[in-house]
Amino acid sequence: QVQLVESGGGSVQAGGSLRLSCEPFIRITSDYCMAWFRQAPGKEREGVARIHNGASSAYYYYAESVKGRFTISQDPAKNMMYLQMNSLKPEDTAMYYCAAGPASRDHCGSGDWTAAYWGQGTQVTVSS
Repeated sequence: QVQLVESGGGSVQAGGSLRLSCEPFIRITSDYCMAWFRQAPGKEREGVARIHNGASSAYYYYAESVKGRFTISQDPAKNMMYLQMNSLKPEDTAMYYCAAGPASRDHCGSGDWTAAYWGQGTQVTVSS
């Protein structure tokens, strides 16, 4: 059963922008960590960004390779998550996956958090 659905991928030229969306078919509460991962052909899966919108304050994580260019956000009212990608580079080309799982803010920020739910991915291709 599909529990997360990504959309918004496509082909753009370097320097362009794309906005990925993730629609969960599970109820995301404030005790959830949500994330974007990507995997390029022949490479390991890479964590791109994470967000935890807890009761006290939001937690954000970005991989060094995307800091300053990508922004992760949530819209709890719509139960949606987004990844705004600006200044795209050819090395951003990959299949992008939405992921989610219950976690505290600290666990979301730790290196050992693993997702319980995954989407099927949306392809992003950046040409030079």
